[in-house]
Formats: sequence, structure tokens, C-alpha cells
Amino acid sequence: MRITWLGHSSVVLDLDGIRILTDPLLRPHAGFLRRLAPRPDPASWNRPDVVLLSHLHHDHAELRSLRMLRGAVLMSAPANADWLRRRTQMPAVPLGDGWVQVGSGVEIRQVPADHGQRPMPHRPNDANGQLVRGPSGVVWIAGDTGLYPEMAALPAMAGGPIDVALVPVWGWGPKLSGGHLTPETAARAVSASGARFALPVHWGTLHPPFVNHFARSWLELPGRRFADSVADQAPGCSAVVLAPGQSWTVPA
Repeated sequence: MRITWLGHSSVVLDLDGIRILTDPLLRPHAGFLRRLAPRPDPASWNRPDVVLLSHLHHDHAELRSLRMLRGAVLMSAPANADWLRRRTQMPAVPLGDGWVQVGSGVEIRQVPADHGQRPMPHRPNDANGQLVRGPSGVVWIAGDTGLYPEMAALPAMAGGPIDVALVPVWGWGPKLSGGHLTPETAARAVSASGARFALPVHWGTLHPPFVNHFARSWLELPGRRFADSVADQAPGCSAVVLAPGQSWTVPA
């Protein structure tokens, strides 16, 4: 199992011969937001088999990035999958509580997320996380979310322990709206899930225009705060803090 963080919530998961890409943001910018780190190297994300969309906010479902991924299968909640199919002309598979097999013994299912505080009038607003399991392990992809009680039930949903949690720990500005995790609440989420390892995402990448001079200092803090909080609140878990573009192989 090999994980590459591309920045924001975009992660490449290479698991048992299947390449999965989450919430791809592959261009230099996302709407009016600017990328602090360089855009992802195409060699690190090319030819995914599956693209998982947690929800359809523009910094997670960026249509120009999705159209760069012809040949992949999109997966998201049913209403999201219908919308994505129409807008991208790509195959889109709805996810629910049952497992969907994507090859080589790798399966994916949907799990809850708490992220309904900023509804969009022009796109479906379903928001979820996903579980991915294969012979080499189980990954919880939290998606944008706040804390919710069912996090403690994730191992039961997965049919076994969570090996890696990909959890959002911030956003793209100096303040967070509802339905997001801070570094401290993300550590509580990791503790509830019982994950062996936790990688922070949704931080250190995007910033509003005209604040580049100040962005680096407050964008780089959440990763360190998360690692400290995991050590304090989830001593059975190891935080793995990557830089955008960096890869990590999960120990057996």
C-alpha cells in the first residue's frame, strides 16, 4: 500500500494493483483559490482506475481536473454520480452501504460524513467518506466532515481494523466553517476510528488571492498541530505528515 499526497484532499492510493485518486485538484488553481505548492506532477497521478469524490464543492470536484482523467471510473454518492456522469461524460458508479469491487480483491463502500453546512444551489449536496479495503489493508477516507458518533463504528463497517485514516485537518483560510475538523478534533476522530496510521489532508495547499506573503506561516501550522494532537489523544496511532507530492509506503 503506497500513498501519495498531491495537496489539499487529493491523494493517490496504490493498493494491491489498483490506483485510486481522491478529490482530484490537478491544475494550478481552484477557482479563485491559489495553490501555494506547485501543481501535482502528472507522473504521480496518471492513469487512475478509480476516482473517488467525497462531495461536489469546487475544491473537491473540479471539472477541468476530472476531464483530465479519461479512462477512470468516478465513484460518489448516487445523486453526485448522476450529476458527474452528465457533466463529464465519464462513467460514474454510485456508492452506498454495500461494497463495490474494483478488482484484485479491492472493495470500496461509502460511510457517513458531517458536511452539510454550506449547501450549493447548483450541484447535489451529498457528502460522504469512503472505506477502501484490499488484501494489504483498510483505508478510511474521511472526506470533509465534522465529528460524528458513527466514527467509532468504522472498524465494524470495514469488517476489521482501520490501517490508515486520511483526515482533513484544516481548510484554505485563517478560519473554518462548520462541518470541518481542526487538527485537534481530527485527532479525536482518529482515536475514535482506532486507525494505526493517520495522514492529514485538506491543509497547506490553497489560499485566497493577495495573501501569499502571509499564507505560508498559517498554512503550514495545522500539520504540526495534528501530529502533536495525535500523540496526545491517540497514542496507539502514528501521524504521518507528508509534503505535497511526497509518497509513503505503509508498513506491513
